[in-house]
Amino acid sequence: MATGQIFSKTTQALFYNYKQLPIQRMLDFDFLCGRETPSVAGIINPGSDGFQKLFFGQEEIAIPVHPTIEAACNAHPTADVFINFASFRSAAASSMSALKQPTIRVVAIIAEGVPESDTKQLISYARANNKVILGPATVGGIQAGAFKIGDTAGTIDNIIQCKLYRPGSVGFVSKSGGMSNEMYNSIAKVTDGIYEGIAIGGDVFPGSTLSDHILRFNNIPQVKMMVVLGELGGKDEYSLVEALKQGKVQKPVVAWVSGTCARLFKSEVQFGHAGAKSGGELESAQAKNEALRNAGAVVPTSYEALETVIKETFDKLVEDGKISPVPEITPPPIPEDLKTAIKSGKVRAPTHIISTISDDRGEEPCYAGVPMSTIIERGYGVGDVISLLWFKRSLPRYCTQFIEICIMLCADHGPCVSGAHNAIVTARAGKDLVSSLVSGLLTIGPRFGGAIDDAARYFKDAYDRGLTPYEFVEGMKKKGIRVPGIGHRIKSRDNRDKRVQLLQKYAHAHFPSVKYMDYAVQVENYTLSKANNLVLNVDGAIGSLFLDLLSGSGMFSKQEVDEIVEIGYLNGLFVLARSIGLIGHTFDQKRLKQPLYRHPWEDVLYTK
Repeated sequence: MATGQIFSKTTQALFYNYKQLPIQRMLDFDFLCGRETPSVAGIINPGSDGFQKLFFGQEEIAIPVHPTIEAACNAHPTADVFINFASFRSAAASSMSALKQPTIRVVAIIAEGVPESDTKQLISYARANNKVILGPATVGGIQAGAFKIGDTAGTIDNIIQCKLYRPGSVGFVSKSGGMSNEMYNSIAKVTDGIYEGIAIGGDVFPGSTLSDHILRFNNIPQVKMMVVLGELGGKDEYSLVEALKQGKVQKPVVAWVSGTCARLFKSEVQFGHAGAKSGGELESAQAKNEALRNAGAVVPTSYEALETVIKETFDKLVEDGKISPVPEITPPPIPEDLKTAIKSGKVRAPTHIISTISDDRGEEPCYAGVPMSTIIERGYGVGDVISLLWFKRSLPRYCTQFIEICIMLCADHGPCVSGAHNAIVTARAGKDLVSSLVSGLLTIGPRFGGAIDDAARYFKDAYDRGLTPYEFVEGMKKKGIRVPGIGHRIKSRDNRDKRVQLLQKYAHAHFPSVKYMDYAVQVENYTLSKANNLVLNVDGAIGSLFLDLLSGSGMFSKQEVDEIVEIGYLNGLFVLARSIGLIGHTFDQKRLKQPLYRHPWEDVLYTK
């Protein structure tokens, strides 16, 4: 593997299995380092494509999303790093697919717990094809001032504190990603900082070894010294011992193997990583530290002394003229995300939507302040939910039951009315449920089912002004306006609408007052003297009775009643109710497998 540098300031990666935060951290690091191009060339989300919006400094950019690894590699031939955030179940297959792409040179496997047999196959393929694997169970790696993988080095604040926005002189390699962050900070305090840092991963079989990277660092001119942090378990450190003994490493190596405390336990101890388990004296931290010391590495007496020996080694190199301290630079500030800035009280931002009827921010949604659990526990019905979401208050039970009755009575009126006909024709044309429903709903208006609001509006105005039925009807006639809520194509004086009778019966039994309905009946008596079919229809019944509900319940001011009628609440009842029937007609046609509808010629008057 040896060779040299694997990352640079122009390195670009493909990110597998979209994760917003790690990608944004990579892009923020790019901006901090003064990169001209983002380090993430593309995202691979199996089965998806399009773009993901992220920030590159202050600029919002769109990063392409590809459905397959092959498609991404073809679209971004210069991207040679594959960052795999797949779960341990699929990480091996996707990593192997990436390794087989000619453009991919480095694969970082973040998941831990990848089956060992799969990992061995990946390692074998990578070594045979001169490719590099970081992980499994790795946080990744970083080249200071140039490129980083995912969450390597943590937050921007930590990166700045560790001076990772510009290159130093130290090459660092560790098994642990968490300890890497700690060591970046320690190294930055006593040296000019990291040039490159790698976490090989904590699984039993890492894709690359500590010695692989030390030998690589040895070939990078900018790296003047190396720091290694190993751990008990396994024999990886002994390959480094052999490299040191054979003189393959010409630069100072400071090393420490963690886990010396394992001897304090009476039985074998499994530490955090799968590979951090001593399998005998040879794999103990003490034995490894002693072997490294004997091979020529600088090994402190304890972890606490590690920072000191790093400083001493670095200072000696400076003294010998082998290191010229890196001049400090001030990195550009990373623009703060709006959400974070708002939370910290640094900025004020206007909202874009106002909502007063529901809130989904807590443990459970609330309708007009009433938690969902309360709605269920108290046995609320559809009418109660409508009262909360439409009227923003809990109406008395007789009111919510009246709402439910209106919905039931208006749910359907057969297949021949215009709304149902439209829905049926659309369904038979093979269209989906929503298209069929909307086709029917679009017919609702002043001539079909949409007269409830107008009926309420005109009846209320006439009654409140004290007009007699004669004055009201004749006044409307002079204006050329039909009286909304009066008249039916089928129903008449001798064939009353049963729905109207049921509504009137309920209101007489439960409403405190039915003054508006009584007025509507008086109007009906006058219009019937003109024509037998000018009866009070269901729109007029609902419109007048809703006025009685609003005014008689004592829960609405006059201004609120006027606003409800003006906005169109009452037509909403018909829309909601009739949707049930229109959906039913759509399902009925689908179930019956009815063919495309064509209107018969004999039912059309062809004329010039």
